[in-house]
Amino acid sequence: MWNTEKENQTVITEFILLGFGDLPELQPHLFVLFLVIYIVTITGNLLILLLVVSDQHLHTPMYFFLANLSCLETCYSSIILPKMLANLISGKKSISLSGCLSQFYLFGSCVGIETYLLAAMSYDRYLAICKPLHYTSIMHAKLCVQLIVGAWIDSLLANCVILYLMAQLSFCGPNVMDHYFCDFIPLEKLSCSDTSMIELVTFLSTFIFTITPFLLTLTSYVCIITTILKIPSTTGRQKAFSTCSSHLIVVCIFYGTIIIVYMLPDTPTLRDLNKVFSVFYTVLTPLVNPLIYSLRNKEVHRALRRVCSKVINMVS
Repeated sequence: MWNTEKENQTVITEFILLGFGDLPELQPHLFVLFLVIYIVTITGNLLILLLVVSDQHLHTPMYFFLANLSCLETCYSSIILPKMLANLISGKKSISLSGCLSQFYLFGSCVGIETYLLAAMSYDRYLAICKPLHYTSIMHAKLCVQLIVGAWIDSLLANCVILYLMAQLSFCGPNVMDHYFCDFIPLEKLSCSDTSMIELVTFLSTFIFTITPFLLTLTSYVCIITTILKIPSTTGRQKAFSTCSSHLIVVCIFYGTIIIVYMLPDTPTLRDLNKVFSVFYTVLTPLVNPLIYSLRNKEVHRALRRVCSKVINMVS
């Protein structure tokens, strides 16, 4: 009986992303806003990447991780914003099933990579502040590369498993998704298959790629703050805190918005609020990261001046 009903159901080949409402007069303004955000995000992150690669003074573990973060944030924005902009300008708001699954996989992989990248950056700051004498012997180039490669490979492979399970689900209507990109919860809700297995795997993946790196990051900063408070001079405390304050701000924004988005009850009244907070960690976080690091970092300022001087000398 179930097989007969399933055969009679329509197979969904595309989804409609409702985005931020059906107000036509609002769409051009949103298009301009997100286009500006996308351009500034890509420009800012590529600039930091260029500075780290080209300036010898920035060839340290901290800036190696920062360059990887900028590369990751560029990927983040390019996964979500181009399709959002295309839907806003065309008014179609549609995405194919394969496109939706691809977006879901790439976005999930980037989240997993970023959580461990932020943990590695916090561990780097922990060693620099709490174990300064052992810093160079522990945080060497080989370890930095291993941490980054491990984060990328583990996250990509883990999300392959989730993608495989998601591809096995049947979508037989409705095909309207109350979101602006293909996230796990709204996509799972549209399935007419048993989702217990993918929910279990996703729960385990969340523990491995969100809770564990969050606890590692939190532990590092508890040790850092404890060490800073023990420094007798006010100037010493301020100098020590300035070396990790930018990263701490990024961590708070990233985890704060993720916790709000995935801990809020899924009710009609909170759904719009959920989308607003989703914008923070999918769109605005990649935008503010280069701003936070460039505005608060004197080494980045000096590197930018050196690069500008080289360019001016080459032109003249």
